[in-house]
Amino acid sequence: MTESVTFGLGYTAVLIWSGSALVASFTAGEANPYWPNIPHLRTDTLGVTCFAIAIVTLSVSRYLQLRRQASEPPAARPAPRSPGVTAVQAVADTAVILGTALVIYLSLNAFTHAFTLRLQLTHLWPWPSEGTVRVIGLAIVLVASTIRRYLKATALQPVPAAPAPGKVDVAA
Repeated sequence: MTESVTFGLGYTAVLIWSGSALVASFTAGEANPYWPNIPHLRTDTLGVTCFAIAIVTLSVSRYLQLRRQASEPPAARPAPRSPGVTAVQAVADTAVILGTALVIYLSLNAFTHAFTLRLQLTHLWPWPSEGTVRVIGLAIVLVASTIRRYLKATALQPVPAAPAPGKVDVAA
């Protein structure tokens, strides 16, 4: 579980850093708030902080993944999953992809015309703003990538050893 959570945090931190880097590279808006609801959290400060968080969390996640893989039996097969768990995996996979696309789009929007971050997302509803949807997208990616990594890590089960030739398997 720690491996999955650290991966989710690291992946989300990379998305935040990427958006902040775009703003810093192509506009003069790096001193602007990343999210208008937290006015004192500057885009550049959050970007640098998230880059450091990504280094630590992705390294820890990879280390834990390598340790887990080293302790797995050499022959493993996917564990049977219930339809509900399979559906959760499918939704998490889709949410990671679409959430990433949403965050990238709104981050590109932030550096091409940052004033829209405070505007409502659609004229149909008074809430949320584009900036709020970007933060919601990040939260979705965090949760979905954590779930996806956890389900992937727990998907394998050892293959039972074949009985030695000439031996009778009493468990069967």
